[in-house]
Amino acid sequence: MTALPTEVSVLVNGTSHRRAVEPRLLLSDFLRHDLGLTGTHVGCEHGVCGACTVLMDGEAVRSCLVFAVQADGREVATVEGLAPRDGALHPLQEAFRDAHGLQCGFCTPGFLMTLVPFLAENPDPDEHTIREAISGNLCRCTGYANIVHAVRLAADRAAGRAEVPMSTGETIDPVEAPEAAALEAR
Repeated sequence: MTALPTEVSVLVNGTSHRRAVEPRLLLSDFLRHDLGLTGTHVGCEHGVCGACTVLMDGEAVRSCLVFAVQADGREVATVEGLAPRDGALHPLQEAFRDAHGLQCGFCTPGFLMTLVPFLAENPDPDEHTIREAISGNLCRCTGYANIVHAVRLAADRAAGRAEVPMSTGETIDPVEAPEAAALEAR
């Protein structure tokens, strides 16, 4: 017996969406296929890799483990909703760019969506705390050193402890981030 579609109303990145969905439709598929928000990546489909992480009512969740009907009446934020509408990047996105915290980019949306609430709760995290926070996100390019540096950079900038680069061409100080400088030299 096939289940009848269920009406859901979800606020995604500030825009209200009302759709009839199959009860078994995953939130990740709803976001990607029904709403066209392909920044939510699907990797393992078991909640292990973190690529599909989104915010639901401000909390990081694996959208491949949540049914779209569970998001009914909730607020969902995806990576597309991070940047302001004027085209500027979110401060965490800027830090990832400036510290070379992304390589192929597949895992990046999940890291960003994991780290937004983490930094809100931990504005001055140490390396160990950052590594714990990202331990549920997998990066197959082994970019963790630069990801950790990017999180520190974002935290430092938010606290006024680091200068914000004037242009995207600015480089990272090799004394502060030897891993970033080594990658940049390649």
